[in-house]
Amino acid sequence: MPNLLVCLLSLIVVWPLALGAAAVHATVCAIDDKDREVCLDEPARRIAALSPGATELVYAAGAGDQVVAVVSYSDYPPEARQVTSVGSHTRMDLERLLSLEPDLVIGWVTGNPPEQIATLEELGLPVFFIEPRDFEGVSSAIERLAALAGTGTEGGRVAEDFRRGMAELAERYAGAEPVPVFYQVWEEPLMTVNREHLIGKVVSLCGGRNVFGDLPRLVPRISREAVLAADPEAIIAGGMGEENREWLTAWQDFPGLRAVQRDNLFFVPPSLIQRPTPRLLEGSRIFCNKLEQARERR
Repeated sequence: MPNLLVCLLSLIVVWPLALGAAAVHATVCAIDDKDREVCLDEPARRIAALSPGATELVYAAGAGDQVVAVVSYSDYPPEARQVTSVGSHTRMDLERLLSLEPDLVIGWVTGNPPEQIATLEELGLPVFFIEPRDFEGVSSAIERLAALAGTGTEGGRVAEDFRRGMAELAERYAGAEPVPVFYQVWEEPLMTVNREHLIGKVVSLCGGRNVFGDLPRLVPRISREAVLAADPEAIIAGGMGEENREWLTAWQDFPGLRAVQRDNLFFVPPSLIQRPTPRLLEGSRIFCNKLEQARERR
């Protein structure tokens, strides 16, 4: 009986310690945007973000201090500019990337070169792919990145703020009069988005009707003649920089366009509308405001 008592007492002491050890080394898992489960033995502490959008999302998830590598144009938040760059999203310096010893790589589904990503995976680095295609996807990406980085509380707050803000815009413009819109992604070649693209969803959110929404490609090339034939009521462009409106001035050469006649040539800073990050909420508010101006000018 004394021996049994000693064993029981030992279990009482050892069992909580074992549970504590298990908690410390608990595996963290999340499903990425290629529908793969990515698991880590412990929260990531050295993160490589291989697109500007991925960099923003990691910072939004509260894990900015854990980012050790970024790529070109990772300029937001400002602190990201101080992080080591390992090339561009289309061609990374793998030797430099590996020297930074990341324990998690955030990849871009359609933006990173598959052969380089495959090399990283063959070397044993966990790669978590992201590419939000809708508003909920942005919130979800933040929450999943926060889970992998161990920053769930902050990431959850940011994700919910974005979710709430987009819902408020949807409610506000649910009954708005439609505005035929052409959104210009690029000048040469002339490019736009269809309705399945995230920007296309912003157009719909604000009560716009994307005049090229039915095209099959997410980012189709079009002709200037096609824009003239569609005769949009508003043209919105991002330009090549945060203050560059040159693409809009070119349309003033076509005074027959409704958008020109009504002075509905609008600029939205590209970083606010072309990246799937929480700043899309700010960009959407600006976008919706521009379409409201177009309605007032009828």
